[in-house]
Amino acid sequence: MSDYIASIFNQALVVLPEFSISITLLLALIFDKYLGEAKRFHYLVGFGYLARRLEKKVNNTDSQCSVKAKKNKKLMGALSWCLLVLPLPLMYFYFVNLNWYWQILFDASVIYLAIGLNSLHQHALQVFKPLISGDLANARKFTGYLVSRDTSELSEQEMSRATIESMLENGHDSVIASLFYYLIGGAPLVIIHRLANTLDAMWGYKNARFIDFGYASARLDDLLGFVSGKYCTLLYAIQGIKQGRFIKAVVNAYKQGNQYKSHNGGWVMAAGATVMARKLGGSAQYHGKEIHSVVLGYGNSVTTKDIPMSLIVVNRASVILLMLVIIYQLISYWLI
Repeated sequence: MSDYIASIFNQALVVLPEFSISITLLLALIFDKYLGEAKRFHYLVGFGYLARRLEKKVNNTDSQCSVKAKKNKKLMGALSWCLLVLPLPLMYFYFVNLNWYWQILFDASVIYLAIGLNSLHQHALQVFKPLISGDLANARKFTGYLVSRDTSELSEQEMSRATIESMLENGHDSVIASLFYYLIGGAPLVIIHRLANTLDAMWGYKNARFIDFGYASARLDDLLGFVSGKYCTLLYAIQGIKQGRFIKAVVNAYKQGNQYKSHNGGWVMAAGATVMARKLGGSAQYHGKEIHSVVLGYGNSVTTKDIPMSLIVVNRASVILLMLVIIYQLISYWLI
């Protein structure tokens, strides 16, 4: 019996490394589900602190508007981006080279720290529960945690729309993009994307302070999200095959998403809304200005009851991605 167990163990040691990518992604999703977001000492808190300190020191916020001053601010913003984003992934690439089982654990930990599927659920429920109970004041408060628009006078429908848009867009930014970038570039690329996305959230505003300094952060985040956004679009659209919405989801992503203020966000939201057979987009208040955006998706306007469905779309997308990787690795193993 002991020889039989030893034989199985030895076979596992041979086979498991061949499925290291699948195991890593699965572990990361398990960590996220059962550990959730770090309550204390989260690395992005420290990163955000460094980013704020650096920006205050190097971002000249005077009223100069000369061409030279604008170029200098763009250059300083790009250099600041490199200084904050690149050191950690470069160190990981050059110095973290472990046995396959430790590499799986380390990589899974990096992905777990980058993704936020559990966190998305928590934030959505913080809005959903007050809305269901009629507590609009608390719903507005928690909606304000999700979006940069003014939430003080939002209706129930507008808060539902804001929450669903945030879930579908952040399903890409906080979940699918990290999984995708691990597949094509390993943990270092996951780190680059996560830090770049964080800087875009901090510096990517089109106001007097950041329109030049944050230019590189905004453009680089758009660039990093371009391919992963299309991949996420397909993962959302696939879920509409049974209802005959796959083609419509892809077409709406292309037509509507290209007209939306955020190219990558527009694609994934249009695909997700189409799969749900709901409409997103419209007017909203951003920093005191009313912004009109293209309608995304089709069908009826979203309601509070659609919030859980948007979470299901993101969940299914992550499961589909994992299953595709497992199938690919099984076929590769059998063929080899």
